[in-house]
Amino acid sequence: MVSAAALIVAAGRGRRVGGPLPKQYRALAGRAVLGHSVGRFARHPRIDRVRVVIDPDDRPLYDDAVAASAGAAAGKLLAPVAGGATRQESVLKGLESLAGAAPDLVLIHDGARPLVAPAVIDGTLDALGAHDGAVAAIAVSDSLKRAAPESGVVAGSVAREGLWRAQTPQGFRYPAILAAHRAAAGGALSDDAAVAEHAGLAVALTAGDEDNLKITTERDFARAERILAAQEGGPAALAAAAAFETRVGMGFDVHRFGPGDHLMLCGVRVPHDRGVIGHSDGDVGLHAIVDAVLGAIAAGDIGTHFPPTDEAWRGADSERFVAHALELLAARGGRLCHVDVTLICERPRIGPHRPAMVARLAAVLGLDAARIGLKATTTERLGFTGRGEGIAAQAVATVRLPAAQGDDG
Repeated sequence: MVSAAALIVAAGRGRRVGGPLPKQYRALAGRAVLGHSVGRFARHPRIDRVRVVIDPDDRPLYDDAVAASAGAAAGKLLAPVAGGATRQESVLKGLESLAGAAPDLVLIHDGARPLVAPAVIDGTLDALGAHDGAVAAIAVSDSLKRAAPESGVVAGSVAREGLWRAQTPQGFRYPAILAAHRAAAGGALSDDAAVAEHAGLAVALTAGDEDNLKITTERDFARAERILAAQEGGPAALAAAAAFETRVGMGFDVHRFGPGDHLMLCGVRVPHDRGVIGHSDGDVGLHAIVDAVLGAIAAGDIGTHFPPTDEAWRGADSERFVAHALELLAARGGRLCHVDVTLICERPRIGPHRPAMVARLAAVLGLDAARIGLKATTTERLGFTGRGEGIAAQAVATVRLPAAQGDDG
């Protein structure tokens, strides 16, 4: 009887999505992304063993992520193995760790593809009956354009005939792919199929699935939740998808101008003829966002968590406060969906710095720029901001939380 193992690669940091947790450990319909990925393979009748490659620092996150799959994975899930500095190195370490089990076939899968269908797994395994390797893929249907590197203007069209978008799982005969990865160690090949091709192995294309998305941006989480409900169907799945609530929090912060030559605003250093008087770096935009997130989860305010009387926070980078608020949100199984910030001052002018601020907020908050509102206004020379005595900011944050937590946050 042919034996098959699944090697799930989850050692990356998921920086494109951003946020306090690697994307594979963030909640998707109340369960970690990686937990869904592991469960799909653990439940498949043709998969005998499942091994996950992780960053060793993530072991507590891993244990929590796979706990919900304990029943389905009983007798199948092996202890995780530590990955390397690159994906290629992580895969090699995972393959080496399977040497004792010596499966006939191995399917290598991205931990951030949580919605792989049984039919895709079957198709990949079936293709290995006649080929050294097989890749789940989708034929390119859109017109393709080549852009000039500097201007971004279309420089030509690319024929799409014969082009495919590779997904995972990518399946191989185990001895062949282990030898190929050993031979390619230290390289920078794009995926495991490229490693196989480099070794001269024949790799077939099998039917992929549009729903088998790799979570790369914040927008993918919402799409994945919709797909998950549709795939699993039934009242339980629909209830799980509905068992989230949307909450909104509001924050406000003020700082008086003082000696200095710049302001920190939304994570960006803005030259100015004044600084601000504050215990930390005085970033009113980030402080307002922190209070908005904390308000959405009913977790107090910024002063509760970072008292101005505590010398530990003197001059602190306000991005640390944002990270803490997002960690509290993630610990409750929630995620940030959108923020809207208004900076209130006569000077400095915000407009020239707005693109840099939006880009920085996107990186700090783990959001697409399209989910960040950033505006500036004056008070028509009325009040303390109108007199140029200081600067203020207000922010609104929208979050999604499991509804089972009730109204007490």
